Amino acid sequence: MARNRHTVQTMSTSAQKPLVEIPEDEQWRLIQEAGVLRKISDTQKPAETTDNAEPLPLAEEIFNAVVLIMPFTFFLIMMDILIHQQYAQRPTVSDVAQRLLTNFPILSTFVFYTTRHKANPRLQLALFLLSLGVGPRMIWLVNRGSWLVNIRQCPQFATIWLYTVVQLNLNWAALSLVMIGAWTWFTGMKLAL
Repeated sequence: MARNRHTVQTMSTSAQKPLVEIPEDEQWRLIQEAGVLRKISDTQKPAETTDNAEPLPLAEEIFNAVVLIMPFTFFLIMMDILIHQQYAQRPTVSDVAQRLLTNFPILSTFVFYTTRHKANPRLQLALFLLSLGVGPRMIWLVNRGSWLVNIRQCPQFATIWLYTVVQLNLNWAALSLVMIGAWTWFTGMKLAL
């Protein structure tokens, strides 16, 4: 028994000693040659520099805008056709093309600049306020507006409202939708006809 205790004690003291003694200056030299510290600092730099991100090249900004302009233009055309169908009107191709020619440049410019500055907190606030203005106005028009006013204004309001919700950060978008839903419930408006 005593022998076993003695061997256990010698094993524990030998486990504490390193097998090879390397001086501290040699350890630092090996660390620097291996580049371990540079790898650690390189992996931490992207998280630190997200606030000071470089602006995208113009071609990428245009591509990002076009990726959003196309579906929102199709959504605008679809809403225009649907609102005409709702009031038993048959829009002609020339009517839709004329509305598209007047709305497309404005929508494209709006989408390009808001996509370019999406991370700006002031733009997020402006989009939030725009959502709070456009959403209730469209719901009010659908419930109480005349059919001619609805045909002229609802497709644009629906497109702008959807776009603002898509571009807002998630917390602002959810707050906007909750506030508009509460306003709709409080005023007794309906979302479906």
